[in-house]
Order: sequence, then structure tokens, then C-alpha cells
Amino acid sequence: MPSAAGQSQPARGEKRSTTAKRPSAPARLPCGTLLDFFVRLDRQGFSPGEIDQHLTANLRRALGAFQAANDLPVTGRPGCETWKRLQDASTAAVVDYEITADDVKGPFAKEIPQRLEDQGALPALEYRSPLERLSEKFHAAPALLRQMNPGAGFNAGDRIKVPAVTPFDASAKPAPEAAGDITITVSTEKSSLRAATGDGKVVFFAPVSSGSEHDPLPIGEWTVTEIAWRPIFHYNPDLFWDADPRDTSTAIKPGPNNPVGVVWIGINVEHYGLHGSPDPSRVGETESHGCIRLTNWDAARLASLVKRGTRLVFQ
Repeated sequence: MPSAAGQSQPARGEKRSTTAKRPSAPARLPCGTLLDFFVRLDRQGFSPGEIDQHLTANLRRALGAFQAANDLPVTGRPGCETWKRLQDASTAAVVDYEITADDVKGPFAKEIPQRLEDQGALPALEYRSPLERLSEKFHAAPALLRQMNPGAGFNAGDRIKVPAVTPFDASAKPAPEAAGDITITVSTEKSSLRAATGDGKVVFFAPVSSGSEHDPLPIGEWTVTEIAWRPIFHYNPDLFWDADPRDTSTAIKPGPNNPVGVVWIGINVEHYGLHGSPDPSRVGETESHGCIRLTNWDAARLASLVKRGTRLVFQ
């Protein structure tokens, strides 16, 4: 397991939150609904991050990227021209799903300590509940699934409504996609990542958290050196300016709630890489310890597109 996978962590105290303040949604859109835009952008490879019930910054970024890629006025707002273009390759935004025995069987890590040193004592950093697993499976905020399914117990055999996206499986290593030679560009200013072919065609776009005042993103051109699926996180407190002075080094077991999520993509800069996150609601909204953090499902998609030697541009 790569030692570099232990050199990035979420900001201290970051945990999943269902109470974070969100911008208000428009009362009514002239075309489609916010959920329609979230789902259709996701399906076309312009990730809006965690699907929510609000007009989030990540949704605006995805809208702007889709508009630019399709020669539309770049507004970052859900308008009718964008809606018509998204409809071309779209079906229903919501589908029925029957919860399976695998969705609810666990094992679940019901309590995950805040201190990383304490996390090292856990046998795995798996999901904490069936709802959390289903939320990541369908790229959705837990609050959204509850809202879409009032009164649901989220038990095996229940039929629920979910966003009609490609389901994410945190236990299945993504198969490589035949995308050809691509370049990955990360923009700190726009909190985004895009994968594009040599002729400039965008094949994937996603929100990211990257760098901070203490651990800035290494601006420049780099290459991918390794891809580790479900990595062990080697926590070394000596490498973090805000580490608890009581902490000692520890190895944190794999899982979607691991500090680097389900995948680590190493680069030719020591201690830096691109990886998943245990908290999709914060991606694009918070700073990292230098690395590039994505939602687990976006990190898995990115891992399927890159290979050793893939060019990276950090700006």
C-alpha cells in the first residue's frame, strides 16, 4: 500500500453533516427541476457532487462547465437552453429501487471516532448505516433520500425512489475506461477538476477541494504514478501542522469512511495525490491538506480514466 496515501487528511473535525447551511432553491424553475439538472448533469459526466435539494455551488460549477462544453451562454444557472440540451440524452431523473439484502447487511462502523489515532483501532472504515450506503450509491445527500421517501425504514425489500444515476459500489474496483490520452486539470480558483482529450473535449468534470494556506496545492505539471483501490491510510502526525500533539502514527484500515475514501491516485510529488472523501457534502466547500479531494463516486470514476503517466496540470 503506498506510503503517500497517509499524507492527506480532511480538516480536523470534519465529519458528515446534515445541518450545514445551504443556499435556498429557486421557488420554481422555468424549465425542469433542480433534481432534473443534478441527475442529468451527473449522467453526462459533469458531476454536481452530492445531489441535494438546493442550488449548490457545485451544481453551478457543473452547469457552467456543461454550458461551456456545449457552446451555450455560460451562466452557471439552470436555464431553458441548458435544459433542452440536457434532455437530448436523458430519461426520467427518478427511478424506483428495491433495497437488497447486500445494501443492509453491513458490516457497518456505527461509531467513527473523530481522532485519527483512535480510528486506527477500527477493523475497517465502512459505512455507518444502510442509509449512508444508499446515499453514496445514488450520489445523494441522506436528507434528500429521506425527503424523497417519507416514512421509509430503508430495510431490505423496501421500494424507494432514488436519483437515476449510475450506482456507485464502494466495494467494486472500477474497470478502466477507454478514454485515450487525457489531461487532468485542477483549478484551485474554480474548485474543480476536468479530464479532457487532446482536442479539448471534456470527458469528465467534478468539484474538488484542494490546498490551503498551510498546505498549498503544488502548482505546475505532474504525472500519475500509482492508483491504489481501498488504500490503507498511514497517518503520521508529524506531517500535519494541526495534528493533535498526543497523536502517534497509526494505520487506518480501508473503507469509504477512510480519510482518503475508496481510492488514492498518487502523483510525482511526495505526499500529494487525488483521492476520495468520507464527507461528500464538504467537497468543493472546504480546504484540504494540500491534496485534491473528490466524492468517493467521482474519485472512482477518475481512477477509471487515468493510468500511470497521465498528465496533470494544477493551476
